[in-house]
Amino acid sequence: MATVKKLVIPKQHGAWAMLVIPFLLGAYIGGFSWIHIPLFIGWLCLYLATYPLLMAMKNKRKPFYIKWFALYFAAAAVILLFPLMYRWEIIYFGMAMTPFFLINIYYGKKKKDRAFFNDLAAIAVFCIGGLASSFIVSGEITKETFITIMLCFLFFVGSTFYVKTMIREKNNPNYKWLSWGFHVFLMIGLVATEYAVFIIAYIPSVIRAVYFYGKKMPILKIGLIEVGNAVYFCFAMFMIINLFMLP
Repeated sequence: MATVKKLVIPKQHGAWAMLVIPFLLGAYIGGFSWIHIPLFIGWLCLYLATYPLLMAMKNKRKPFYIKWFALYFAAAAVILLFPLMYRWEIIYFGMAMTPFFLINIYYGKKKKDRAFFNDLAAIAVFCIGGLASSFIVSGEITKETFITIMLCFLFFVGSTFYVKTMIREKNNPNYKWLSWGFHVFLMIGLVATEYAVFIIAYIPSVIRAVYFYGKKMPILKIGLIEVGNAVYFCFAMFMIINLFMLP
């Protein structure tokens, strides 16, 4: 009996939260609509296509990965025709993602996928997807949308710092201070603005960045904690947006 080949999917589990959370929050502010279904499926396929493309640049199995890239990209192109016909201007968001994706390609070719600036570029791409999900229904990027997506960006930057201090840079004291400093200044910055209420969404992030630093933990446990933190952040953001941002 022929065996079913496994799908080629990205192994960066944290990226799934980056894919979903900005999209959901953006859609919530812009107003949920049926068009978000093909937009998200196409966005998902486009994300899936990036992994085999990057792998093809640094792996000997180029034909194998190029095949999977072509499959995912073709699916994305077909599915995204529906959102494009609904509101063609979302193509500008794809154009805005391009420079950041080129940064990912650069680091991929250098085999430095875990470089901090590569992570920042990836986070930026996901957050632009959140802007697109809001824009496709409302036809505009409101102040509320921009602030929300920026808060998502800051959350995932903090998550990147934390994970590095726990795994790849756990013996690098510079990353400890970068992580702690980032979270402290984030809280101070929120207090100093009209968005102090959003501190609620970041409290677990600050606690885990300080409390768990230096503790020996299996990678699975670190990942599960981040999943729980991301779920909390998303839920808290929904509640705060509903209570304090939307009319």
